[in-house]
Amino acid sequence: MSRRQFEARREAGREPAMYVIDYLETGNPSDRHFEHRNQPLVQGVGVKFISLLEATPLPAIRIDILERVDLGPHSKVKHILHVSYDDLTSVARANLPEALKRIVLENERVFVDFFNISEPINIRLHALELLPGIGKKTMKTILEERSNKRFESFADIKERVKIDPVKTIVERLLKELVGGEKYYLFIKPKERTMGEVYLGYLERLHGELY
Repeated sequence: MSRRQFEARREAGREPAMYVIDYLETGNPSDRHFEHRNQPLVQGVGVKFISLLEATPLPAIRIDILERVDLGPHSKVKHILHVSYDDLTSVARANLPEALKRIVLENERVFVDFFNISEPINIRLHALELLPGIGKKTMKTILEERSNKRFESFADIKERVKIDPVKTIVERLLKELVGGEKYYLFIKPKERTMGEVYLGYLERLHGELY
């Protein structure tokens, strides 16, 4: 196993579960992983660090699109690999936004805390401004509101700031998964070839910086 494969498997292993975004009963002939070309294959997204994953279902196991599959010792899948957005099928890409929405709603406390702890990136740019639809004016409102009282829920943010926090986080996660960003708030870029800056907020919010 190459170092890159080892790192991919290690990253995938950090996910406790995933949402399935495509299930290919006969495999994917164009898949870059040889073992996934002619046998059943699922593509999914991890629920903790938003990793894009591929895995092999166990024999005679039924798996549905958008099913939440545990990745522990008694999982329905094996041979879990970390993949990129370019590896996803068209079906997986179509289902990805809904899967991300479910993950964000499940992790409400985590993402609400992002609005409470986010910091300036430099003297000109605040992390909040990387969220779609948030400019200087809305950023200022968020900072003023949280200085008075920490945000407690998505409903609280929506009420006090007049934005849809779930929608804007999902859109940001999708942009980071697609790639081509300068800054990555939540998702670690696979390869930092163009000076990408990883801010590691998910690891901070989960208390897993190392």
